[in-house]
Amino acid sequence: MFRGSITALITPFKKGAVDEKAYQEFIDWQIKEGSHGLVPCGTTGESPTLTHDEHNRVIELCVEVAKGRVPVIAGTGSNSTAEAIQLTKHAKKAGATAALVVTPYYNKPTQEGLLQHFLAIANAVDLPIVIYNIPGRSVVDMSVETMAKLAEHENIVGVKDATNDLQRPLRSRMECGEEFCQLSGEDGTSVAFLAHGGKGCISVTANIAPRLCAQLQDAWHLGAYEDVFRIRDVLSPVHDAMFIETNPAPVKFGASLLGKCDPDVRLPLAPLSMKAKARVEEAMRGAGLLN
Repeated sequence: MFRGSITALITPFKKGAVDEKAYQEFIDWQIKEGSHGLVPCGTTGESPTLTHDEHNRVIELCVEVAKGRVPVIAGTGSNSTAEAIQLTKHAKKAGATAALVVTPYYNKPTQEGLLQHFLAIANAVDLPIVIYNIPGRSVVDMSVETMAKLAEHENIVGVKDATNDLQRPLRSRMECGEEFCQLSGEDGTSVAFLAHGGKGCISVTANIAPRLCAQLQDAWHLGAYEDVFRIRDVLSPVHDAMFIETNPAPVKFGASLLGKCDPDVRLPLAPLSMKAKARVEEAMRGAGLLN
């Protein structure tokens, strides 16, 4: 259903508020640079510190600019099942293509709890759902067995896998089937993930290198592996720099160097340190992203 380079969009801020103009211009640039899809209100979009009104508005702004040119997979997850249902209903109403629903954080549900949480959302809203499995942030790890049960539901169509376990896509493909869409949530291992059965990457780096990220994915699907490996090597230092401090502070600073937005993040995230800023700029220059 989905493939290629799908950008986990930043949410630009100006003087504490969502910078709607910068955001919509940024989305249009992303599409023109070749990104294959967009994810508003994910982790990189600072969804934990968006108000509900802001969250809904950011999704609406994204859908409005995308105009069906690329899929919009709206982040609608929560550690409250009722809240996740509410956010997913709004995403459907706004015209999103699908919803990205994170495993419930902090609550530490069992596998049965995860199963019931996702089934409740899938039964409540007729919208394709991509499971977002990110144990490093949510503390819980959805097992392949649980995911296979969920994959039987017609509305649950894939996973964003941020486990960084490269055996996972192989096992998931065998248990969930070829039609279950597996997307990497880790830029640094995205090529290896493709080799193990993935269809694409929901990417942080694509915020500042959309063309290169899209070209890498296109080259893979065309079987142009020399191009894949060349672009992989060019982007590798950039991937590392994007996580030198907590995401999305590094990538927002990188976007500010491109003149796309202010580098502001919301507390409890802190502005990037001077050392980290130098590292981001150096990596971007090395990849040819800055003149």
